[in-house]
Amino acid sequence: MVKKILLSVTLAIVSSAYSRAEVHPAGLFGNGVVLQQKKPVPVWGTARDGEKVTVNFQGHEISTVAHDGQWRVTLPPLDAGGPFTLVIHGDNTIVCTNVLVGEVWLCSGQSNMAFKLYRAATAAAAIAASTDNQLRFFQVFHEAADEPRTDVTGDWQTSSPVTSSNFSAVAYFFGRDLRKALGVPVGLIDTSVGGTPIRAWISRPALAADPKLQTVLTDYETSVKEFDPAKAEAEFADAQKEFALKKSRAEAEGRPAPTPPRKGVNPARRSNRPACLYNGLIAPLVPYALAGVIWYQGEADSSRGAQYQILFPTLIRSWRAAWAEGDFPFLFVQVAPYHETKPEIREAQMLTVKRVPFTAMAVTADVGENLNIHPLQKEPVGDRLALAARVLAYGEKIEYIGPAYASMNVVSNSAVLNFSHADGLAAHGDKVRGFTIAGADGIFFPAEALIESNTVAVHAPEVSQPVAVRYGWANTPNVNLFNSAGLPASPFRTDVPQ
Repeated sequence: MVKKILLSVTLAIVSSAYSRAEVHPAGLFGNGVVLQQKKPVPVWGTARDGEKVTVNFQGHEISTVAHDGQWRVTLPPLDAGGPFTLVIHGDNTIVCTNVLVGEVWLCSGQSNMAFKLYRAATAAAAIAASTDNQLRFFQVFHEAADEPRTDVTGDWQTSSPVTSSNFSAVAYFFGRDLRKALGVPVGLIDTSVGGTPIRAWISRPALAADPKLQTVLTDYETSVKEFDPAKAEAEFADAQKEFALKKSRAEAEGRPAPTPPRKGVNPARRSNRPACLYNGLIAPLVPYALAGVIWYQGEADSSRGAQYQILFPTLIRSWRAAWAEGDFPFLFVQVAPYHETKPEIREAQMLTVKRVPFTAMAVTADVGENLNIHPLQKEPVGDRLALAARVLAYGEKIEYIGPAYASMNVVSNSAVLNFSHADGLAAHGDKVRGFTIAGADGIFFPAEALIESNTVAVHAPEVSQPVAVRYGWANTPNVNLFNSAGLPASPFRTDVPQ
């Protein structure tokens, strides 16, 4: 028996040593991979310490020696095209076929980014027309972690009715539009998880570096210390008994059954804990060469608008710092109208555009569903993100956002609002909706609004000396201000620092 155990241990050691001797690229590098054009392209992986690793691609041959089991080389800026072959030599040889070079975008956020194409309002037509061997998808496997991971699992898939239907709808429409506009290959890396707050997507060092965010970490640590498994079990048992009684009553009265209770989960295992998704889903992607990021998140933070004003810029800056590519474009979606979503979260997103360079926001005030936190109109969202990318990333001279509030002047009893991106300012409908106005007392009244060239004059009979104006300031705003490009104005209020 002892001999068998020793033999098993010996074989395990030999097997482990052999596997370490083989060169392996990181999970992003495989058949069908899309590499970023016109930028240095890092390629990395694992190998035996001291093993010479050589990467061959498009006539470039670059070698390095593995250290601490890791290796990395950087290809020079590449021209768009393909398919090509990427060859990695070490003690063994890895051949990646059908490689394209084009534009690579990281797509992240919570459930509205994870929302699959087959569920979208225009799914049937979009899926039927989705065959494109120059559009590729990589779906990152969801895995939270307490420490930064070094690799991900997944594979690159070519766009087709089979693959597109189960990919992010917003990301698909974004990528499809870029393909049409740019005429080069596009790769989309989806790393989104439903129901997750922004704190889970920010690295621990980035959170710890800002004194204003210390409570994010301390509150979490306190919740872990105070969690009592026995108490959670007892509370769950009591809740089950109460649920059984309510369910019986509901069935007897012909009413829908109540929602079953959930057992309390240790905060240390939840997917909303600080940094856990950064560690599991973002850190292992660094330093893959990117054109930029698209982001759709905020619903889980809808009651924390003031803190989001700090958290969101922190995320953007920390991701840019991790990639060390400079201020790459960071494009995001404003949270859509929903009866439980407070306007302060949209304001935090709007202010981020003003305060963080090379960002843009796709406004969704016209495509939300008051009783559905996952609105089905995903095509306009992807379209608007693509417009922003064409300007910020690719320098096109097109309109890419709706009317943006700039300043206010008081003329007699009216507040005259000035907007940028306001060419062809117009109301979709009989008259402009969604404005309220207040005087020094801070009481807001529904207001009449008149478009005058690129301005909007707002007044109400109850307010003789206007001090502040708000537009769409509600959980579910009823608004209709657009520019000539058909892009909506964001909800806003004048009575906060811009």
